[in-house]
Formats: sequence, C-alpha cells, structure tokens
Amino acid sequence: MLDDTEFEDAVAACNLLPGPVSTQLAIFCAWRVRGRVGALVGGAAFIVPGLILILALAVLFLAGTPPLWVKGAGAGAGAAVAAVAVQAGSSLIPASWRRAPQASNGLRWSLYLAAGIAAAATVGPWLVLVLLACGLIETVAERVGRNEPDTAPRFSLPLLAAGGFGGGVLLSIAWVALKVGALSYGGGFVIIPLMQADAVNHYHWMSNAQFLNAVALGQITPGPVVQTVAVVGYAAAGIGGGLLASAVAFTPSFAFIALGAHRFDRLRTNQRVRAFLDGAGPAAIGAILGSAIILATALTRPWQYAVLAGAAILLLPLRRPTLLGAGTIGVIIALAGGPLPH
Repeated sequence: MLDDTEFEDAVAACNLLPGPVSTQLAIFCAWRVRGRVGALVGGAAFIVPGLILILALAVLFLAGTPPLWVKGAGAGAGAAVAAVAVQAGSSLIPASWRRAPQASNGLRWSLYLAAGIAAAATVGPWLVLVLLACGLIETVAERVGRNEPDTAPRFSLPLLAAGGFGGGVLLSIAWVALKVGALSYGGGFVIIPLMQADAVNHYHWMSNAQFLNAVALGQITPGPVVQTVAVVGYAAAGIGGGLLASAVAFTPSFAFIALGAHRFDRLRTNQRVRAFLDGAGPAAIGAILGSAIILATALTRPWQYAVLAGAAILLLPLRRPTLLGAGTIGVIIALAGGPLPH
C-alpha cells in the first residue's frame, strides 16, 4: 500500500498533469496495488458508475421531445452553472497566488489570469494554445531570472494545428474527446469553451440550451466535469458516441499513470514542470472564470438570469449548493407555462 509521502507525491503530480485529478489519483492508487491491470480495473470502477448515470440522464434530457418538467429542470440548472464556474475558479486563486510571492511574479500571474479569461471568452477552440504559451513564457522567465540558458521545453503541436478529423462523426467525436482529456489544465471547466465551440458552433451536434444541460449533468452526477463529454458524444451519435467520447477522454489519464507513475517523485520536484505550471496554472484559472462568460451568454430567458443571480448569491458568499434548487425553479416555471429556451 501507499505511505504518506508517496500519496503526497501522487497528489502533487496529478495536480501537475492535464486531466481530472480525482480520476488520475484513483488510477494511481489502483496501479500501486496491482500494477497496470489494477489501474485499468480501478480506473474503470471509478469512471463507469458516473458514466452510466450521465448517459441515462442524457437520454432523458436530450430526447427530441422531452417532458415539459425535464426541459424546465434543464433550463433552470443550466442557468446556474455559470455561478458554479465562478466558484470553481475563485476557489483556486488563493493557492495559486501564494506561489507567486514576488512583485514581478505577481504581475505575470495577473497577466496570465487575464489572458485565460480573455481567451476562454473569445477564442474558444484555441484556448489551449494560450495556456501552453503562458506556461512556456513563465518557464523562460524563471530560467532567465536565475541567469540560466534558455532550455525551456519545446512542444510539438501538430494536433492542435489540425482543424479536426475527417471521415465521419465518430472520428470527430474522438478528436473532441482527445482534446478534452489531454488538454484540460487546472480543472474540468477549462474545457467548457473548447467543447462548446466544437459541439455547438462547429459540428452543430447540440444547441446552446442542450449544452448548458450537459454541463449541469456533469455537475450533478458523480465523477469529474470531464464526464460532460459523454453527453456531447451522445448528442452526436447516441449511446455509442457517448461511450466512445468517454473512453477517449479518459485514455490520457490512464496513459499518464501507466507510463509515468513510477516517476511521480521526480515530477513533483522538477523545476521546469513547476515553472510551466506557474504560468499555465493561473491562465487555466482565468479560463475557468472566462467559461462563466460564455455559459451566461448562452442564456436566453430573463428568468434564467434571475436564477443565475440567485445562484451566485447562494454559492459564492454562502457556499450553498444551487443546481438542484435551480432545476426545481425551472420545473415550476415550465409547469406554470413560463417561456423555455429552445
């Protein structure tokens, strides 16, 4: 089994890797007990229950003619997810800021945060390039500050430069899921702008209202926000698409553990990796906050903005859960004959 130091190293290393930390930590613990076979079994046990639940709810919420109460619940819960994104991002700020104690680093930290917010709100699928650029800039700046030659890591980005796969919807789903699983720095909400740009604007698999439902389902079901990609896959190609999207999105997490878990103690103390995350980290936090902008602008009904305002008040200062209450309000409005988003 794991001792305290090994577990601490694993938590720190998983926080340095792109992808859902909770999933990677579960896979690591299983790997430590029974090797790669254990990692596969343990990771699947962590992922599959939430996957089954979210796909079952996707069938209900994304049906061609869902019941009125279902449409209302989705519209209400979807209205509150922007507040959840703000809470998720703001909760990461104190720890990140403490890692930039010097004035110059504090200035760069603020610029990275602002870049992440702006990128999430405007450039959508190219957000990851901004995160990588911030990481590289900080890596160079940190080495220059120590008067060392620039030996910053160079990233080859052929996949990011590609516009997507051709040859059918399943390949498109796999491409979207791969980006989600391999490039989600800092938390699940980072990939919201990327997923929305692909699922709503590029491939037209779902409407903005349905995408808000998908994000809400990712919040109320067990597992990481990355699981939202299963709903996107379902919207594109049914149950098979949802299963494919989830399998591809979580494959990088399994690969990181299988190939690198025995080096976690080195990864934690690697100066280049730490410097890269000092730049990409605040940019990712900014992207989480910026995702709230696109989630809020996807709302179409005045009552949804009222629900969002109420959710922000309850969640941010009071730390009270809001999605179920927001969904209930949506059900009441729907059954009372109120307007619902299309």
